[in-house]
Amino acid sequence: MPATFDLPRYLSVLPLFGDMQPTELQALAQQGCQLHRMGRGETVFRVGQACDAFHVVVTGQVKLYALSPSGAEKVIELVGPGNSFGEALMFTDRPHIVNAQTLSECLLLSISKAAVMEEIAREPRFALRMLAGVSRRLHGLIRDVESYCLHSGIQRVIGFLLSEQDEDDCVPADTLTVSLPVSKATIASRLSLTPEYFSRVLHELEAEGLIQIDRRDIRILNTRSLASYPLQ
Repeated sequence: MPATFDLPRYLSVLPLFGDMQPTELQALAQQGCQLHRMGRGETVFRVGQACDAFHVVVTGQVKLYALSPSGAEKVIELVGPGNSFGEALMFTDRPHIVNAQTLSECLLLSISKAAVMEEIAREPRFALRMLAGVSRRLHGLIRDVESYCLHSGIQRVIGFLLSEQDEDDCVPADTLTVSLPVSKATIASRLSLTPEYFSRVLHELEAEGLIQIDRRDIRILNTRSLASYPLQ
């Protein structure tokens, strides 16, 4: 564990552990947590491995993905700093059903299943916070399925670009810069698109004067116009 990393303090700012007392956070940090520094492309866990902990991304990016029998990869979720993954399976006693791999250098916090179960037994409200987190992930997956079934490819790309912006807050002159956290190919897989189609849509939006592309930085020139394209 890095000597300069204040683990109890970090735990205290995570919503899941926000109600715990300093002594409890200190005990959890010492007995139930491990920090892992991982390089780009390293495996966090694979399908079939036992789920004995869940993980929080402190820095970096992690992808959750599945592989088809032919070896084709489908990115299911991209997990960034402050977000967790792997919680649900701790309560089923089943192995992992997806793979997790780092997309950059990462600092990951692993919190053991034993520590989670002990905290649930001590404080039932902790179980409710765990359930809320699992429910948010389920809601996100349902939203993804709805998008794949009902939205065109271009609508999915636009939705991704605007995902950090509340459209209700937009005014016609609003601009927004989106820095793609991972490669375009990874984002395309996340949206169930081919990399070629994803790039083609970006260039179409640029030709329409809606965005400007500078490598991984996408400058949205008018959020309201982008949100209504190609319906306008």
